[in-house]
Amino acid sequence: MSRLDLVVLPLFLLTTPALAEVIPFPSDFRLEDIATPGATIHVRVGGSGPAVVLLHGYAETGDMWAPLAIDLARDHTVVVPDLRGLGLSSRPAGGYDKKTQGGDVASVLDALKIDKVALVTHDIGNMVGFAFAAENRARVTSFVIMDAPVPGVGPWDEILKNPLLWHFRFGGPDMERLVAGRERIYLDRFWNDFSADPARFDEASRQHYAALYALPGAMRAGFAQFAAFDQDAIDNRNFLKEGKLEMPMLAVGGSHSFGSQMAEVMKAAAVNVQSAVIANSGHWLMDEQPAATVAVIRAFLDKHKQ
Repeated sequence: MSRLDLVVLPLFLLTTPALAEVIPFPSDFRLEDIATPGATIHVRVGGSGPAVVLLHGYAETGDMWAPLAIDLARDHTVVVPDLRGLGLSSRPAGGYDKKTQGGDVASVLDALKIDKVALVTHDIGNMVGFAFAAENRARVTSFVIMDAPVPGVGPWDEILKNPLLWHFRFGGPDMERLVAGRERIYLDRFWNDFSADPARFDEASRQHYAALYALPGAMRAGFAQFAAFDQDAIDNRNFLKEGKLEMPMLAVGGSHSFGSQMAEVMKAAAVNVQSAVIANSGHWLMDEQPAATVAVIRAFLDKHKQ
């Protein structure tokens, strides 16, 4: 089923004008805005059973996870936040280091009275999830980490030299002014350059996310996610001084993106790493190959169910 097959907007987006239509979360998912130290995190919660937290990345929001949430809610409690500063979460002036955002995840789970969780993360969500897992090792039962490096882990310094990742260092006083009113142009670069076939990141999704990133302060918050990488690397290296992560980890890469390298990188930070490569996909696994990606995640979570 493609995103264009369903034309009903999620109810929580009806108050935001001119958003395109994407796959909605099931109607029995509830919406909560949960206060954390320094932020308010917008969260979708549904299903029942062992808990799983889904963390999105840059150029998307928690909306990206709808196809997976629909599948997992059959036998899991599914928790899907928008990261601090993005989507419908608040956009505070600071707190975009991933250690602080890992604290956001902990606060959300505490508010929901959830102790142990499985993690499924993508892109910037990988970095937030890693920080949460490193500080809350006993709470994380398994970890699916998808197609993006983690600051300070493995060959991080070499990864930074890749010219395709110039946006990691895009900064300065004029960066917000340069993209103001041009958010779609800026974001298209990510969706096009990091996909195996740009057409698979459909027009409805592009309009939807571009509108959310054009909200006041959203691009500033997005840039702040990248600006925190140096601190994130320091924090992660300190976490690893306490030892590698021991929970089962599935490192997933797109065949036209990180591929099997994703697992090789994460072996520097975890002792039990399995690998999966999604064929005919670039970076945007849930958009380019949703059925294959959901199947791989579902099989791993079933194997390691609490």
